[in-house]
Amino acid sequence: MSGGKADTTEPLLLGVRHHGPGSARAVRAALDDARPGVVLIEGPPEADALIPLAAGEDMRPPVALLAHAVDEPGRSAFWPLAGFSPEWVAIRWALEHGVPARFIDLPAAHTLAREEDEGPAPGAGEGTVPEPDVRTDPLGVLAGAAGYDDAERWWEDVVEHRGVGKGDPVAPFTALEEAMTALREECGGGGHGRDLVREAHMRLRIRAAQREFEDGVAVVCGAWHVPALRRGSPVAADRALLKGLPKVKTDMTWVPWTHRRLSRASGYGAGIDSPGWYGHLFDAPDRPVERWLTKVAGLLRAEDRMVSSAHVIEAVRLAETLAAMRGRPLAGLNETTDAVRAVMCDGSDVPLALVRDRLVVGDVLGEVPATAPAVPLQRDLARIQRRLRLKPEAAERELDLDLRKDTDAERSRLLHRLRLLGIGWGETAVSRGGTGTFRESWRLRWEPELSVRVAEAGVWGTTVHAAATAKAETDAVTARGLDAVTGLAEHCLLAGLSGALPTVMRILADRVALDTDVGRLARALPALVRSLRYGDVRGTDTAALAEVASGLAGRIFVGLPPACAALDADAAEEMRGHVDAVHGAVGLLGDSPAPDHRTLRARWQSVLRTLSARDTVPGVIRGRCVRLLLDGGELARDEAARLMGLALSRGTPPADAAAWIEGFVGAESGGGLLLVHDERLLALVDAWLTGIPADAFTDVLPLVRRTFSAYEPGVRRTLGELVRRGPGARGSVTGTGGGTPGFAPGLDTARADAVLPVLRLLLGGPDAEDEEAATGPAGPAG
Repeated sequence: MSGGKADTTEPLLLGVRHHGPGSARAVRAALDDARPGVVLIEGPPEADALIPLAAGEDMRPPVALLAHAVDEPGRSAFWPLAGFSPEWVAIRWALEHGVPARFIDLPAAHTLAREEDEGPAPGAGEGTVPEPDVRTDPLGVLAGAAGYDDAERWWEDVVEHRGVGKGDPVAPFTALEEAMTALREECGGGGHGRDLVREAHMRLRIRAAQREFEDGVAVVCGAWHVPALRRGSPVAADRALLKGLPKVKTDMTWVPWTHRRLSRASGYGAGIDSPGWYGHLFDAPDRPVERWLTKVAGLLRAEDRMVSSAHVIEAVRLAETLAAMRGRPLAGLNETTDAVRAVMCDGSDVPLALVRDRLVVGDVLGEVPATAPAVPLQRDLARIQRRLRLKPEAAERELDLDLRKDTDAERSRLLHRLRLLGIGWGETAVSRGGTGTFRESWRLRWEPELSVRVAEAGVWGTTVHAAATAKAETDAVTARGLDAVTGLAEHCLLAGLSGALPTVMRILADRVALDTDVGRLARALPALVRSLRYGDVRGTDTAALAEVASGLAGRIFVGLPPACAALDADAAEEMRGHVDAVHGAVGLLGDSPAPDHRTLRARWQSVLRTLSARDTVPGVIRGRCVRLLLDGGELARDEAARLMGLALSRGTPPADAAAWIEGFVGAESGGGLLLVHDERLLALVDAWLTGIPADAFTDVLPLVRRTFSAYEPGVRRTLGELVRRGPGARGSVTGTGGGTPGFAPGLDTARADAVLPVLRLLLGGPDAEDEEAATGPAGPAG
């Protein structure tokens, strides 16, 4: 069919590859030639009302149709479209020529109601073709039949690089239909379990359009479906397949999509590996290879690589030579990639990975008009994003916030509220501006799936603030553990949800009063104390939180000593972590000007002394408590050495002594440097190690090795040198003369007197001439 009006008896079936630029060009040429009265497109019919939005300048692909169940927004489906997608080209052609465009696939109401892999399609009886267990890949089968091991490469050779049919725009579709017909005859059904139902619905919509429009019907659909649509079946049989399909109420809208998401399996099940490359092939008016390699050169230059025009010329020549050697009509992505690697990247794959990420795939993010249907929460989020100048972007970017500035503080609250709602637009990162509480760093990347998360969160409220508040209150009521409630209190302060704090604090106080597990209490305290620090910079009232934190700390002080008794090795290691966490939290609480907070530190020091002196407490905890007291200035070095001597005495089992050593000088507490700078303690450890009986040394060795192997290489090397020199060379490190550690109690006068004559000569003292006469002139030995 070419020229004039389309045939009114037979529909113009344009079988395409979804997201194929060659198919898109061919569709445009066929529609220009046939001028049909209506364009039918594979897609959910609920989106018919959204088609006019595609005509606006503020709609920029890639975009996607998003359908979700009204009562269960998490049940959703996407139909993505890029600028080079045949379906998008068909929509734009219809809008530009004033021709109706309609979607004819199975309604999303049925698609979302069906569960995956639930069995044969409804209505499939004894006369239907049985569905295969594995879906056939049509392009893969055709590529294999043609002798290709890569379906993408085969498609490029036979479609993308051949252009549209010369003289007959429908010729490419006719050839592809013949191939798909033969393939379906060979493989049977070969498609997804619901393909029979989808094709029945499409046939019914095509028949209805033929009755309504006399100027001809053009159908743009996946090439796999064309044989079934051409062959047809009785209307009664098609209606029987559709009878009794489950159905749910759905909403439909346009959402932005990304090229990165197009590179994965999409809603069509036709993910492509190189959307950026395909977009280039579709947009390039001529000389696509030269234009592509110029883009690559520009990217590499922006990354400070030396790439000149001569590199581009040489790369073009190499790509064309490779295409000729491989029998390809035009240099494809493989040839251009090989040329870039050899000419512009000096054979390295490192800059080539950048080319693939930025150009072959790309970070393009589409845009949809503000008039597109959206839940109220989505509209409020868009309004806040515009006000705070936080534009969603597909590329990951770093955002550093100074919470002393109003705009940055609002941005922080928005990101924390979205995280609480399960909308992971941003993830916190280590701040590059310091560790103060007034700085935050975020990594932001907008993924299309976040539109579904926004729709899901819409059940909590119509604004971000109201939804986050309601979600926090509900999470607090349903939280199972104390640590979950304390974490929620922290999130509420970070997100500025003062309305939810009373409920969260009431539940937190009740949980603290009823919980008797010291481990859970110890895990909860650090989060509460961190939250107290946010009050100064965020202007949040934390008085209630401070009261709960003080009460929680008091309960830990009472319950910790008995909880540390009679623990096995694993439980003791876990409890040591709790002791460290509580110590850090009490240190922050003790810095508060509140009188009751200042007394907490003194009470905690008393608890540490109690734990360090009890024989029933595991050695790793006792050693850790001694170290915390020493670092806090609450224990003199002489006293620490005495306690170490007791712990390492012959009466202590070697395994318990090794655990004490691990707690005291573990790598996580900088114990290696302590031993380097205090040779008294090193001598005690050395003497203990050398005195372990041979039959017990094998059992102790793994514990000791675990402790010392975690030190930095420089620390290990210094300790080795100190041990190699031995106690005599180090001096009387165990002496009680009160001298400086590492030195003998007195001076060696004989060694000091030997240097005096040389010093007199150098300094020119009054006896220098007499000394020279007695010893001879200074100078090199003859």
